[in-house]
Amino acid sequence: MENKPFELTPLMQRYILHWGEMGSRWGVNRTVSQIHALLYLAPEPLNAEQIAELLSVARSNVSNSLKELQSWELVNVSHKMGDRRDHFTVVGDTWDIFFTIIEQRKRRELDPIMSMLRQCEVEMINDKETSAHVRKKINEMHGFLDGMLVWYQQIATLPRTSLLALIKMGTKVIHFLPKKKTK
Repeated sequence: MENKPFELTPLMQRYILHWGEMGSRWGVNRTVSQIHALLYLAPEPLNAEQIAELLSVARSNVSNSLKELQSWELVNVSHKMGDRRDHFTVVGDTWDIFFTIIEQRKRRELDPIMSMLRQCEVEMINDKETSAHVRKKINEMHGFLDGMLVWYQQIATLPRTSLLALIKMGTKVIHFLPKKKTK
């Protein structure tokens, strides 16, 4: 029994194209995002030639994009008996992808910002030239980002069922917070 070749339906094409558009808005190469979307929808691992053919992009572009996806830890490489080519799949399910992207963005973007803010605060100790206003703004940004990162780390360790319950609660969770006192 021979496997039917994997083909993209019009709906799948719209999904992949839109994911590519969204990726470019998020600062990710369009082809990288399209390949990720394709692999997410694919019922089985695909090799680079299949990806290039399905998306009508150059094989070299596919290779570079797959390397980028691997550096983001968003795809896995696997092999098939009798086939020397690498085959690619997305890592995990939707939740795994979400947290992998968040963690990678944190590592690539927020961690360097936090390092710079910490360095600024150290330098401000002996800095006589920087105004109190600027110092306050830098301290506020550091405090805000630090708080958000602590919150993210707490959320990321929740069991998925607890996280889903929290999300479903939505704004109802506000009822559990202390009431603001009026004067």
